[in-house]
This record gives sequence, C-alpha cells and structure tokens, in this order.
Amino acid sequence: MDKFANMETFVRVVDVGSISGAAERMNLAKSAVSRRLKELENHLNAQLFHRSTRSMKPTETGLAFYEHCQRILEDIREAEAATSHAHCVLQGPLKVAMPSTFGVLHMGSAVNDFLKLHPNVEFELDFNDRQVSLIDDGYDLAIRIAELPDSTLLARKIAPIKHVLCASPDYLALHGTPTKAEDLAEHQCLIYSLSKDVGHWHIETPDGKSKKVKINPVLKSSSGEYLISAAANGLGIVHLPTFVAQEKINDGSVVEVLPGCRFRTINAYAVYPQTRHLSRRVRTFIDFLVERFDGTPYWDRAT
Repeated sequence: MDKFANMETFVRVVDVGSISGAAERMNLAKSAVSRRLKELENHLNAQLFHRSTRSMKPTETGLAFYEHCQRILEDIREAEAATSHAHCVLQGPLKVAMPSTFGVLHMGSAVNDFLKLHPNVEFELDFNDRQVSLIDDGYDLAIRIAELPDSTLLARKIAPIKHVLCASPDYLALHGTPTKAEDLAEHQCLIYSLSKDVGHWHIETPDGKSKKVKINPVLKSSSGEYLISAAANGLGIVHLPTFVAQEKINDGSVVEVLPGCRFRTINAYAVYPQTRHLSRRVRTFIDFLVERFDGTPYWDRAT
C-alpha cells in the first residue's frame, strides 16, 4: 500500500466531494480511486466517508484525518522544495494557539511582520486563554505563559513575564494605599478568573519571604484588557502581567502598588509536539519570535 498516494487521493476526494471528480482531476480511473480509499479505511480500521449515490461527505473521523493529511502532504512538498531549491519560498498553513490578551497586544504585530517577510504562509490563529490539545486539534504550535509541567511537548522560551499590582490614583486616594501585603485583604481586588487560586495572591515581600495573601475579589474576568481598564476606572487593585499593565502605568492611568513586593517570574514559550515533524515554516516562525523578544521585553523597558 502506498500510504502517501492514498492520503493524497483521500484529500482530493474530500476537496472535490466525489470519487468521479477526484478521478478526473488526478487522471485516474474511478476504480483506482475507490481502491485507494478502501485500502486507507482498512488500514486505519475506520470509516472516513458517509457515502451516497451523489456525494462523499467525510465523517467526523474523516475530517480530523483530513486536517492531518493536509499538513503531512504539505510538509512533504516543503521538504522536496527545500531539497531542490536551497532558497525556496516559505509557504503553507500554520495553525497557532495563543493566549487572548498577549496574542492581541503583542503576538498579532509579530505575526503581521512575519507575514510581510513570508507572504505565502497561511496563518490560522486561535486567541484563547484555555489550553488546547495541540495534537488532537491539529495545531502546529502554541504560545503558552506558564510554568510548564513535564509533558510530550517541546518548548522554547520566548520572553520572561513579570507581574505587578496596580490601581488608579483615584482609588488609592479614596481607599488608602496598602503599605504591606496583608493590607490587600481590606481592599477591592480585581481577579483574573482563570487563575488557579482566585482567593489568594502569592507575593514575595521585600525581605524575601513568600506569602499567600487572602484577598477580597469583587470582580473576576478572563480578559486582562478589561481588568486593567476596570482598574484605571477606580474599581480596585489588580494583579496583572506587565505586558498588559505597563502602558497604563506609563500614561499614569494606574500606579504600581507595593512596588517592593515581587511575584514569581514565569515565561512565555512556543510549545510544539515532539511526536510531529517540525516543518521549516514552524521552525522559522519560532526562530523569528525568539529573536524578536530577545532580552528585556519592550513593554518592560524604561520609557
């Protein structure tokens, strides 16, 4: 069985919607196309199509396999082109998952600049703070801000992510400015709702001690952009990454609270499955991001 020929035939049938149409485009007999599909289904022990007299519609399993086949065949074409032409044009699909706020505020412009360099790359971007399965959902890579556990994923660090506490000058004038971590329990706190512990903030005090401080969450949201806007409007104290808060700090809409305290620095990573061939476009994009965010991130540099 020629796996690649069968996969190519399968993809063509899905694209065209019929065996006869695929046979015509591939200059094959209909019986040859049918035989390849049958071989593929027997090999996979799965039904890939809902068949009728008029059309071939992929099953749910077939749709998932179709996405994988497209990527595998594109990788093969890319490898062939790279071998034949040392300076071939970078092209093909690139499906990337990334955190919503970080993606919109900082990754979007990076993608735009990458596309100017490589206009034949076809991005599909998923802005979502909830973690997706790269393999099951067919992503080439994901941007994750986290302490990464051991997993089947490989990762490259893109940038350090620092956090701050901040509030508007009006809020602090009305409610007072905290002078120690324990004072936060007496204040209105704005919470990122996807945090593991929405009832506490983990803070390192100026003397180097780590404290788990109980807080009073009066507002929860999964949007960092909304939370910094709420803080700027005097609704409370917020704990956010500097990539969200720094612009408002710079323009005076909010000020840093307890500046002597620190939070554990985590990192933004590009993660990708180790079980899948890393295509040249994925590798080139990751290299581009590492170089772009090298050193102190631009949002943390003094203005």
